[in-house]
Amino acid sequence: MMKKQKIMLYRIIAAAVIYVPLFVLEHMGKLEFQSEIPVQFLLFMIPYLIVGWDIIYRAVRNISHGQVFDENFLMCIATFGALGVKEYSEAVAVMLFYQIGELFQSYAVNRSRQSISAMMDICPEYANIEEDGKLKQVDPDDVEIGTEIVIKAGERVPLDGVVVSGTSFVDTSALTGESVPREVTEGSEIISGCVNGSGLLKVRTTKEFDDSTVAKILELVENASSKKAHVENFITKFAKYYTPIVVCAAVVLAFLPPIILGGGFAEWIQRACIFLVISCPCALVISVPLGFFGGIGAASKQGVLVKGSNYLEALSEMKTIVFDKTGTLTKGEFVVSEVIPNGWEKEGLLEVAALAEGYSDHPISAALKKAYEEAELGELSMDRVEQAEEIAGHGIKAKIDGRVVYAGNAKLMEEKGVEYEPCTVPGTVVYLAAEKEFLGTIVISDTVKPEAKRAIAQLKQSGVKKTVMLTGDRKDVGEAVAESLGIDEVYTDLLPGDKVDKVEALLGELSEKEKLGFVGDGINDAPVLSRADIGIAMGSMGSDAAIEAADVVLMDDNILKISSIMRIAGKTLQIVHQNIVFALGVKVLVLILGALGMANMWEAVFADVGVSVIAILNSMRTLKVK
Repeated sequence: MMKKQKIMLYRIIAAAVIYVPLFVLEHMGKLEFQSEIPVQFLLFMIPYLIVGWDIIYRAVRNISHGQVFDENFLMCIATFGALGVKEYSEAVAVMLFYQIGELFQSYAVNRSRQSISAMMDICPEYANIEEDGKLKQVDPDDVEIGTEIVIKAGERVPLDGVVVSGTSFVDTSALTGESVPREVTEGSEIISGCVNGSGLLKVRTTKEFDDSTVAKILELVENASSKKAHVENFITKFAKYYTPIVVCAAVVLAFLPPIILGGGFAEWIQRACIFLVISCPCALVISVPLGFFGGIGAASKQGVLVKGSNYLEALSEMKTIVFDKTGTLTKGEFVVSEVIPNGWEKEGLLEVAALAEGYSDHPISAALKKAYEEAELGELSMDRVEQAEEIAGHGIKAKIDGRVVYAGNAKLMEEKGVEYEPCTVPGTVVYLAAEKEFLGTIVISDTVKPEAKRAIAQLKQSGVKKTVMLTGDRKDVGEAVAESLGIDEVYTDLLPGDKVDKVEALLGELSEKEKLGFVGDGINDAPVLSRADIGIAMGSMGSDAAIEAADVVLMDDNILKISSIMRIAGKTLQIVHQNIVFALGVKVLVLILGALGMANMWEAVFADVGVSVIAILNSMRTLKVK
């Protein structure tokens, strides 16, 4: 428990210890003194001031700043009114129970923050730099790109980088929600915010602190509460107009009936005080944001960052979800799936392909070279290759062992007049020819993520009506992947701009209350992520631009978690609506009873503090959503 909460708890206990005996003595008639000094008033003022002095202070301070109508003001005029008509016991009770409600609120907010504060704890305090054989601790902000830093066992990784030496297991649970540590060795990429488990690591930094993973996450978390859902904005506006209307109604209730009907003012002032206590909008103003905050906290426990409660609300209404293919539904790791020689040995065809693509850094080239290595055909001698050149959009031309070799797509074969056999196998097809002789075909495929099919099925169970895949790949490749995963619609051969147009068209098919989500990971996905109602980015392997443009970030790239956060979002909205209906229902009922003189101050306390506590406890259920 925080220091402020402890102090408040001690004040409540102290006030209650004094108040309870006074309450009992008052009801036994032992506090009636025949004296000009208001002894009873002075006795009850002791617990009243112990528990309520800060409410009075905040009300006066806010009035001096022009903020008149808030819950502090309502509590003050309600309890002052009760004191004025000599209902001392009720005045203390209102202030006491109101502070108990505030303590509950403070505790609930801290519980909700704890799940998000785990994210805030990822911020590293220092980085180790070796100088003159000794380690020196410096501010991560002062470390430049390319600097070698040392990370000891148990220390938090301060900056993104590449492991230069050492082997260890790193705990990524604070970032990804995954409990299983990840192994890192020489050459492995490592991101800031993780905890080094056992070995000593030397890391060469690849980003400055402001651009690092941990800095971006902290920025997202800090800004999450600023983006409010429609229902939160409604409650804020509602409270802004509701409170002054209620105060005016209480003034009318206190003075108009006795003026019109005659009689004493005391009874009507008491009714007005009851009316004010009941009308305090705490239950709504506290529980609604708390519910959304809890939902964001529950998502962060799953390793999912939601940038604001408005996006949590949109997730509960998501009916269409659009996926980019490469890196989202597939691993983005190209592998050779078929080798189809034309009168050659498979090994010879693979060797020619690896030599032709030997100087290229393209992912297709990397897949061919990797396949050659895995086939264990010996070391690749690049001395055999000369005059290698890349033909944009077509493939590679190279001279191998004195013969001109072409490795590329069908357009390249047609351009060079090679009679080739078209390949219908799904995947990226590389045709090979030497001069005019067709050597054969190699098919390269991007492997589908093992969890992708289950993720699509779970999304449909969670209320998604339509799943769509967009890809720049050939039609046969795209359709084969979509069919294997159970995706409803697929659009192929798309450029980045075409993807935006398709999303625009899909948005036009939705009703006003239905939302569209887009899931992507690449830098070319940033425009589409921004255009969709909910942009969902891959946080682990995704580009900085994609994460920046997205509204939701999956820290471990697991698309199964999309259906999980949809369920969290749906449950959060359900709990928020429960609180609104319950709070308004009880308040309206007791307000009417109070105005008619059929509700006393104790019922008023329940309508305010009791309803607030129940609504707060209900909001805390969002943290428990599985």
